[in-house]
Amino acid sequence: MVKLTYALRRKPSLSREEFQRYWREQHAPLVRDRAATLRIRRYVQAHTLTTPLDDALRDSRGASVEAYDGVAELWWDSVEDLAQAMSTPEGAQAGRELLEDEANFIDLEHSPLWVAGENVVVGT
Repeated sequence: MVKLTYALRRKPSLSREEFQRYWREQHAPLVRDRAATLRIRRYVQAHTLTTPLDDALRDSRGASVEAYDGVAELWWDSVEDLAQAMSTPEGAQAGRELLEDEANFIDLEHSPLWVAGENVVVGT
């Protein structure tokens, strides 16, 4: 299995609450509807919380970068499976539709994404 991780920053015009609501209520159903076409095995949204621990955690690491608004995780069987899914006309269309919707709520220029393999250290 391989995972695409997408660290999301919201568009400046949106509050964190507006961003997360749109992501959960509008974008998630679009991904779910296109999952078979794109061969997505798993899709998880991790929504950033505001907690009393935030400043202490950042300070303990000398972090100066503002936290992301959330992280999307999508799994495929392999890099080849991901590439094949995107190379079909239906997959390319589904990818375009998702990207078009992402432009409504994600600051695309400041939201990095990457494909990686997992190395599980604790848990299953």
